[in-house]
Amino acid sequence: MKSYGQYCPISRASEVLAERWTPIILRNILMGATRFNDIAEGAPGLSRALLTTRLRELGRAGVIEIRPKPSGRGSLYEPTAAGRDAWSVLKALGHWGDQWTEVEDENANTAMILWLWCQNYVCRETLPDQRVTVRFDYPDRHGRSARDWLLVEHSEMQRCRFDPGFGDDVVVVVEDPVAFARWHLGLIEWSTALRAGVRLSGNRELRRALPTWNTAPETHRQRRTQRAAVSS
Repeated sequence: MKSYGQYCPISRASEVLAERWTPIILRNILMGATRFNDIAEGAPGLSRALLTTRLRELGRAGVIEIRPKPSGRGSLYEPTAAGRDAWSVLKALGHWGDQWTEVEDENANTAMILWLWCQNYVCRETLPDQRVTVRFDYPDRHGRSARDWLLVEHSEMQRCRFDPGFGDDVVVVVEDPVAFARWHLGLIEWSTALRAGVRLSGNRELRRALPTWNTAPETHRQRRTQRAAVSS
């Protein structure tokens, strides 16, 4: 990483945290993605070569610890005390983005929403007891057709990039990725997202339950309410 050649703490911190993709990579690690492929899943568009470079830079800077997996090949990437302390910086950046930027077509990435949902926002208390497969059809950022699955099993939910092979209990067609993103961020209600262009078919009870499996909308709304109360 290059130096700005300034003693200022903002400059020194920017040398570590302001490189392209670094905040996203560190966010993924702080959200529990400790394996290379898991980190990459939460950074669509990032090349594996650049991810390798950024992880090494974070390791040299003392922000993450890189150590061999206890079994098998590869490494684990875990935050150090400095990395955990950077979470407050990322949250402040997110607060600023929430207040001063809008969700546009180019950043309404449905695959990313599904990854974040599974990584950090699953409401296990409302997941069905039986195995359930939900297929998502949506355009990717280049306008091409894309597809993912959410597999619910054993009180867990995971995103699958390939058909898990159990049949689709629910199919979600995301015709309006911006509306889907705004729902996930708690900016609109699920009913509004449905009217805007999120179509569901399949098992009726599961269609109704699906939005309750995601804690993100309510979490984001509560954070905005808390920030508004502090600033008033």
